[in-house]
Amino acid sequence: MEDNYLTKAEEQIMQVLWTLGKGFVKDIIDRLPEPKPAYNTISTIVRILESKGYVGHQAVSKSHEYFPILAKNDYQRTYFKTFLRNYFGNSFQQLVSFFASEKDITPQDMEELLKFMQDHSKNNSNKQSNNDSIKK
Repeated sequence: MEDNYLTKAEEQIMQVLWTLGKGFVKDIIDRLPEPKPAYNTISTIVRILESKGYVGHQAVSKSHEYFPILAKNDYQRTYFKTFLRNYFGNSFQQLVSFFASEKDITPQDMEELLKFMQDHSKNNSNKQSNNDSIKK
């Protein structure tokens, strides 16, 4: 699924399904901004998402209730890793440098990011230590 990227329209529908948890085509349309797309358009996109493995369905009477198979955080992780690799050579330093040079990140944002990374690094070290002691 990593190379199976979402189009803008597909992502918009996935955002709705991630919010709803599950829904019929009509429910999805109700959550989309004006002008509302045609029922057949959304139905087609949802079936494409299903063929890509992002969405499943349950038959309810003569209709289908759709639900996301892929969790939003899993898609975010894959999307971001690909974005980082394609645009910043897999370098967080280049990513942060880009935002800093574009003045889109404040010194406070950078401090918070650094604190987050330090905390995350400590948590990963603790997990690794626990895993190592379990293996012994």
